[in-house]
Order: sequence, then structure tokens, then C-alpha cells
Amino acid sequence: MSDDEAEVVDAELVDDHLPVATEPAPAARPMVDRHTILRPNAPIPTTADLPTYSEADFRISEETAKLLDESPPENTSRTYRSAQNRFETWCRANGRVHLPCTTATFVEYVGHLIREDKSPSTIQVAMSAIRSWHNDGQQPGTKEASEAVRKHARGWAQRRTAKKAPAIRTDMLAAMVATCTSETDADYSKAARDAALLTLGWGMLSRRSELAHLLIEQLTIGPTGIHVLVAFSKTDQAAKGETTFVPANPDDPTTCPVVRVRAWLEELRRQGVTTGPLFRHINRGGTIRHRATGERGDFLTPDAIGAIVKARAKLADLPDPSKITAHGLRRGPAQEIAEAGEDPTGQGRWKPGSTTVRKHYVEPAQSEADNTITAMRKKRAETAQKEQGKAPETDR
Repeated sequence: MSDDEAEVVDAELVDDHLPVATEPAPAARPMVDRHTILRPNAPIPTTADLPTYSEADFRISEETAKLLDESPPENTSRTYRSAQNRFETWCRANGRVHLPCTTATFVEYVGHLIREDKSPSTIQVAMSAIRSWHNDGQQPGTKEASEAVRKHARGWAQRRTAKKAPAIRTDMLAAMVATCTSETDADYSKAARDAALLTLGWGMLSRRSELAHLLIEQLTIGPTGIHVLVAFSKTDQAAKGETTFVPANPDDPTTCPVVRVRAWLEELRRQGVTTGPLFRHINRGGTIRHRATGERGDFLTPDAIGAIVKARAKLADLPDPSKITAHGLRRGPAQEIAEAGEDPTGQGRWKPGSTTVRKHYVEPAQSEADNTITAMRKKRAETAQKEQGKAPETDR
């Protein structure tokens, strides 16, 4: 073989036939830790048993991304932001890193809140807000902090007396509704809305958040009362929904929820609103806020509902109106139902056997006048119980 032939052969081998050097695959490693439990004769799991992920396993759709980007409820978001801001300020003042923080910083901050004698619920909210601020895998540990809060709660409960919102009784409700009058056309919308809000909230034993989230479509008005679908509540976090019945009050049309809600729905229809939020913002000219998209901004917030109740209590010249809150719409009728010998648990959507009802709502009647009101309430409660299981009649 000549030198030229040898060079040609060498060139062909270099271009097309030399094998590419590859690194040997790493040996499979056992995957066990101190929590692993192996059954008899079961093989030890190794890294070779792990699935092979592709990009598809980590991507989410545009629709899902929008769901994740939706804002939490306004009041929850505001509370969390406030708690996070306080934590950040404390960390900066004490030369600590707030995000991501160490478990020691987290525990020390909880200790700071305990030393300030904050309520256990306030501390729990702060802990949740701080942890939700961190990315997965970066949250501080909670074992030590939670134990400290439990110990604090026992002592705190002994030192404190729970604040009770004044009950809005039947006579107080009547006085508040009596302020819902209008001297001009511009005043009528607010008067109609507030009267419906007060009477429906009182009849439902409603939480302010439940009133804030009601939709027009969730009401069905019949001759004896209103069937209300409460789609979401404090005791229904899974949003299974629950229908409650609010009885009419034919003996007193001024405080009858059927009369007042019908008047408000008619005003809504007059201004072109037939679906969406039931209780809405109204501008100074009496125009009801509504948008084609039905955005959340149309809803009254729970805080706005609380402000309406306080304002009506003040206009009615009730004793200590500054102490009256929207919770009084729940507390007052609950007491009257209990005084009538009935159980307010179902109408108020408390969990069965709730100790809250016994501790804070069941109180003895105080006067003969109260007993007269109690008898009326008992009659209406009996009507509500009969209607609760019936299918609602259509008269929206």
C-alpha cells in the first residue's frame, strides 16, 4: 500500500467511522431516608425508578395562569399586606432579613407579638401572612412558634373578655329602617338599598361578608318570604352552598324583607341592572354602579356594609351608635330566636353544636315588651322552619 492510499484511508476513518466518546451513565443510587418503610422482599428504590420529566410536565396553560393571577378577596389581601409590612419593618429595625427569613427570625417575631400581648388570632394571621409571602420550600418552620402561641392563648383567654357587638333587636331595626327615606330622587336609591340590606341581613342572620357576595340570581321571592342561596360563607369554605329562608313580616311592612327587597330590585331594574351583585355602590347623583363585565368593583365590600349599618344606627339616634356593627344584624335575631325557645344554629349557618351560639347569643329575655317581640319572632321562626325544606317559588 502506497503512502497516498494510506492517507485516503486515514481521512475516511476520521470523517465517518470513528466512534464518538460518551460518558458512562451514572450508577443508580438508593433512595431511602429515615422515613422509608420496606416490605419483605421489596426492592430498595433507586434513582433509576424516577420518571423522566419533559417541558410539558412543568408548563401550565394561559387559562390556568389567569386563575392563579386572580386577586384574593380584598379584605384578606389587605390584612395580609398590613401584617407583612409590619414584619418587614420589625426585621429592618432589628437587623434581620425578612424575605426569606430564618426560622429563628420567625420565632423571635412571634415572641415579639406575644410580648405585646396581641390576640392569638392576630398572631395566627401574621404567621400565615409571613409564610404565604415565601416561595415553596423557603417558608420558616412553625413548630416552636405554634407552641408558643398555644401557651399564650391559654393565658390570654383568662385575661380577656370577648367583646360582643350590641344586638340589633326588632325595635332597633325598625328605627334604623325608618331612616331610609328620601327627600329627592337622588336619595331614593340609597334609601331603597339600605332598607333592603338591613331587613334581609337581619332576617338571614347574615354575616357582612355573606351580604357583600350576594347575587341577584341567588334570590327567589315568594309570597311567604325569600329563599336565599348563600354560595359561600365562613363555615362553608368549600363553597358547597346553602339555601336559607327569610320569612316575610306581614305585620310590619316597613321592616318586611320581602317588601324592602322587592323595592330595591325594582330600582335596580329601573337602572338597567338585572343580574350580578345585589348590593352595589351608588354615586351622589343616585346612579347605581354597574358594568357590562360584572366586575368585582360593583360589589359593596364588607367594610362598606359595616359603614352603612353604623351610619343608619347614628341617624336613628340609637344608644352608643359607634359601638354598633354589622354583626348586630346577626346577634339580635339570634337572641330573639333563642328566647323564643328555638335553635338559631340553622338559620345563622353555624356548625351544628356550635359553642359560639351558647356563649354569645343565647341570653334570657329582659322585659315584658321583649316577650311580646319574642312571641312574634317565634311565629316567624316556625314559618321559616316549615319553608326551609320547600322548593322556592319563582318570583324574582
